[in-house]
Amino acid sequence: MANRPAWADHDPEYERELASYRDPIPSRAFIIERLAAAGRPTTLQRFCDALDIVDADRRQALDRRFGAMLAKGQLIRNRAGEYLPPAKADLIRGRVVAHPDGFGFLAPDDGSRDLFLHAREMRALLHGDRILAHVRGVDARGRREGALVEVLERGNHEVVGRLFEDNGAYLVAPDNKRFTQDVLIGDLGRFDVNVGQIVVAAIEQQPTKHMPPVGRIVEVLGEHMAPGMEIDVAIRAHQLPHQWPAAVMAEIADLATEVPASVKRSREDLTKLPFVTIDGADAQDFDDAVYAKRTLRGWRLWVAIADVAHYVRPATALDSEALNRGNSVYFPGRVIPMLPEVLSNGLCSLNPGVDRLAMVCEITFSRSGELRRSRFINAVIRSRARLVYDDVGALLAGDPTQRARYAELTPQLEVLHGLYHVLRAQREARGAIDLETTETRVIYGEDRKIDRIEPVQRNDAHKLIEECMLAANRVTAMWLAKRQMPALFRGHEGPSADKLETVRGFLNDLGLTLGGGDEPAPMDYKPILDAAKQRPDSRLIQTVILRSMSQAAYTPEHESHFGLAYDLYAHFTSPIRRYPDLATHRAVKHQLAGGKARTFVHNAVAMEELADHCSMTERRADDATREAMLWLKCEFMLDRVGEDFDGLIAAVTSFGLFVELKSIYVEGLVHISTLESDYYHFDPRGHSLTGERSGRTYRLGDSVRVRIVRVDLDQRKIDCQLLSGGRGGANGKARAPRVDGRDEAVAKAGKQRRRRGKAKRR
Repeated sequence: MANRPAWADHDPEYERELASYRDPIPSRAFIIERLAAAGRPTTLQRFCDALDIVDADRRQALDRRFGAMLAKGQLIRNRAGEYLPPAKADLIRGRVVAHPDGFGFLAPDDGSRDLFLHAREMRALLHGDRILAHVRGVDARGRREGALVEVLERGNHEVVGRLFEDNGAYLVAPDNKRFTQDVLIGDLGRFDVNVGQIVVAAIEQQPTKHMPPVGRIVEVLGEHMAPGMEIDVAIRAHQLPHQWPAAVMAEIADLATEVPASVKRSREDLTKLPFVTIDGADAQDFDDAVYAKRTLRGWRLWVAIADVAHYVRPATALDSEALNRGNSVYFPGRVIPMLPEVLSNGLCSLNPGVDRLAMVCEITFSRSGELRRSRFINAVIRSRARLVYDDVGALLAGDPTQRARYAELTPQLEVLHGLYHVLRAQREARGAIDLETTETRVIYGEDRKIDRIEPVQRNDAHKLIEECMLAANRVTAMWLAKRQMPALFRGHEGPSADKLETVRGFLNDLGLTLGGGDEPAPMDYKPILDAAKQRPDSRLIQTVILRSMSQAAYTPEHESHFGLAYDLYAHFTSPIRRYPDLATHRAVKHQLAGGKARTFVHNAVAMEELADHCSMTERRADDATREAMLWLKCEFMLDRVGEDFDGLIAAVTSFGLFVELKSIYVEGLVHISTLESDYYHFDPRGHSLTGERSGRTYRLGDSVRVRIVRVDLDQRKIDCQLLSGGRGGANGKARAPRVDGRDEAVAKAGKQRRRRGKAKRR
């Protein structure tokens, strides 16, 4: 290449930069490597001179890159205006993880061991802040102690909590207990708010070592126990975008309710194929439809996915907000959608009897379910029916009522069922890890209070759709990788060395052997899981194996998916509710239109940032929904203080036992201090607590009986007293926790509310 700069031969990411920019500049990795090798800090001028970068535009672009790296903490600048990598100054970059007791930790970006942050360091910090710190020393427990050097990025600009008054000053006590500092409120402004109500406060001054955070009220949510408050609080506490910007509303104002004929003409017409959607009874949007048929040599499957990319174009306000949200968030009884309803429930929903634009993945399988070929189609489809999991499951199980009701569709559903069995056999043959978990759903009663929590029963209809979606996702990943398109893949690593050692030791204690050496493959887990099905401790074994697994995440790299035993995997099948799927659709459409990788709107560099962002929004949604569920479960149990329940030990820690109450799927804590008088020793490998004197052992999966003694809604805690259970040793009684007048009053009020509710229903 004629204009290839001399430094390009030493830049490991030059080709990727070249694919993204017309006039590439040194990559971030090369800048860090070059500065580290220089042996001393250097200015931007000296850096450019050393690489013979004389072009003014390139120098300006490099100046912006250095500034961005400063903001990210990838570089620091000394008082002389010289740059150096943080590692050369013995500085560590990472995110603050606060503890409710006032201290905290710095989770380094490089994955190294956490730094302990003393409470005095945390005075100037809040949970989620990004900082640079240096190692001050090692404490008595062998932990590295960190000291704050610089705050790179504040993680919080609003907090949600209860308003209270202290000596004439108003403060907001954050609902998130990781925020240990109250926010000082100057005045109540225009808001008519009462002490004790839930409010949102904007932080106007971040904390310092000498001053708490200072803010102002920007929203009043209402009374603490108001219906739906748990979701409103979770949305604000986790900063979930939930209001549509005016620019988005303006862009969607002119959207029609039907697909224009002019758009259909440029598409392959698949309206003759009898697609059906199969979803839950309460589903509002239908983004996937399926159809399959037998062939002389095997099977052909069509998976039609709503063509969201046709409506959500890059560089629009709609796209920007969809990216900001990252995914839809599903709370009990309420959804915060990624896309406005006119799209998610309208034009992008594959409703029956209407034409819809779709990206169709057509896959051909052999008789045994092996992948033969695939293609992608910009299509128009028309769903024949909106089916429900329970109905289809009953039909496939032979229910005569459902078979008569869907007589016309029964033959094609049976073909799908046959393909499911073939794909399921392939899944087992490749050794995909299939762990049984219980999903639950909340059933509301009057005034939006929980009536009950019940398990979701999975039938063959659920599993059928799951296998079709897995097949389409896998094919998409392979198709894009083959064409070297920038894409988001779904990576899932196997257990870390530490977790592998722990789980292997645990299995050995049970007389089970995990093969595969230092890097077991998914197939090595199959004999263990098969053997566990016949054992009384099967739940224990599955739980330990599940907790040893890492969390799946998005990545631009061609990484495998350990749990599914796929070499490559991507998300393609839910673009209505996940931005990664939308980006995948764009990549497929770009290729179908004859585009090249280097001209794709989401280039390789953008994919890195997209992967991090989408993994973050996924975790954010999980945290928010988990917090709302904890609130709801605590509220549900307020009426049950003093009642006894059978349960299973769901987790064992050094401070006690978490017990899942049978039939109601709520967890409570039996604190170690309430167990019978003894010294208890925690065995992390065996997931057990054992009394030194009594020899009594409490182990993960054991059956126990407990009494609810306290429910703390503010702390999201349910405290239990152990009545019986455990194994071995003396059957001494547990020491009952102190129950004060407040707890008795809560229990009494709860029982009165329940009696009134029953009287109403009668």
